[in-house]
Amino acid sequence: MRVPHALRPLSLELGSQLHADGSCTIKQGNTHVLCAANLMPGVPEEAKGGAVTGWVTAEFGILPSATHRRTDREAFAGRQQARTVEVQRLLTHSLRQAVDLSLLGQRTLQIDCDVINADGGSRATALNGAWVALALALRKHGLEAALRRQVAALSMGVVEHGHGRKGMLVDLDYAEEQAVTIHCTLVASRDMEGGEVEIVDFSAAGDGRPFPRSECATLLEMGLRGCEKLMEIQAQRWEFFQ
Repeated sequence: MRVPHALRPLSLELGSQLHADGSCTIKQGNTHVLCAANLMPGVPEEAKGGAVTGWVTAEFGILPSATHRRTDREAFAGRQQARTVEVQRLLTHSLRQAVDLSLLGQRTLQIDCDVINADGGSRATALNGAWVALALALRKHGLEAALRRQVAALSMGVVEHGHGRKGMLVDLDYAEEQAVTIHCTLVASRDMEGGEVEIVDFSAAGDGRPFPRSECATLLEMGLRGCEKLMEIQAQRWEFFQ
């Protein structure tokens, strides 16, 4: 089993899609996600007439052979699964933290995340790569000033070893996700000057048992430290591409 605070091996390949304004393939362990961002004209109806002028929205999908057993494309069923809608909402509201929407004009940053290989933490991995794609898209359009915060995400959990022994892990793979009795997902952000890492979204659920505040606090702290490490990797790739 991995060291508790250790992240899975992570790599970011920039420019994966030639025609996207910004794109990357992120590999977090054996979870691989293709992320692309494009600045599109116009904003949705719900954004019109408000205090902000621009918009950010995200779509998420898992390719048929990304999982252990092939899954049909959601278009085949004619509707999105509830999980897909949930992940898209998480990605969208998290990525809006990163952008000063007032600087986009009447334009929408469209983010697309497609899971190539799924081995746990696909929503977190997608968000980590989506931020890089978004940042590259803003740079292409000379809108670096609109990038106001970094955003990163991580999964955490508690594994029971028997005889009352427990272990805590971050950045869970699929096998670890199946073994945990507590599962958490954290989205965090910080300003571009590298300030304090703050919480954007945090969810935790016990499977078969409740858990005390102390366990929740420990997992949250581990997650915040892990997100800070992820942001350092994001920043390195961002600077490399300048």
